[in-house]
Amino acid sequence: MGIPAGAGRLLGSGRTADVYALDDGGDHDGLGDHDGPGGGAWVLRRYRDGYGDAPAEAAVMEYVRGHGYPVPRVRAAADARPRTDLVMERLYGPTVVEALAAGQLTAGDAGLALARLLRDLHAIPARRSTDPAVRVLHLDLHPENVLLTPAGPMVIDWANTGEGPPGRDWSMSAVIVAQVAVDDDPRAPLAEEMLSALLAGCPHPALLTGPDGGLGWATGQRAANPTMSPREVELLGEAGELIRRLLA
Repeated sequence: MGIPAGAGRLLGSGRTADVYALDDGGDHDGLGDHDGPGGGAWVLRRYRDGYGDAPAEAAVMEYVRGHGYPVPRVRAAADARPRTDLVMERLYGPTVVEALAAGQLTAGDAGLALARLLRDLHAIPARRSTDPAVRVLHLDLHPENVLLTPAGPMVIDWANTGEGPPGRDWSMSAVIVAQVAVDDDPRAPLAEEMLSALLAGCPHPALLTGPDGGLGWATGQRAANPTMSPREVELLGEAGELIRRLLA
């Protein structure tokens, strides 16, 4: 797929989407102008292979942003724009992973930051459900989806967002970090330190490992995720064991 009309250079690619800078000077066929904060720039996130629902993702981002949660601003979708396209504020700063690699952040501080972001998110009432036990969930909150901007940490990539018990969110974040911690990866010791700090910041271990905990659910979701490699799926059992051991 080529560069979308009205978009500039490719800024980055993930497992399911590409992110492009938006050209200066005009609306660019509904892609948005450049009056946003943080330097006044916007980016286009385009999902590949039919993945994603940008209008639904944008609605959740605007909802949590209205409650003071740190997410980038999003543009209202133009009627003609594909559901795969999300225009949002361009953020500047390293991801938590990049900050760790540069020595700007310790693994323990990174884990505590993730825990704080989860607690703050789960303090927000659900957008749709009236069940007081249900909250907005990110379901992919890990170190590569947190940018350390001059204004503070900002949470990106809300493609998997949903509503449900907070234990699912805690469990998903823990499993993602634990998969790195148990792998044959030079980052494994840092990942385990980060995981320990993340779990220390969890309000109660039962959110993950209790009778209604989310750990089994999160492991199943990761196993069924088509973007997972066979190796990543193999690591799920050991990742769950590490989480249980650290919570014991």
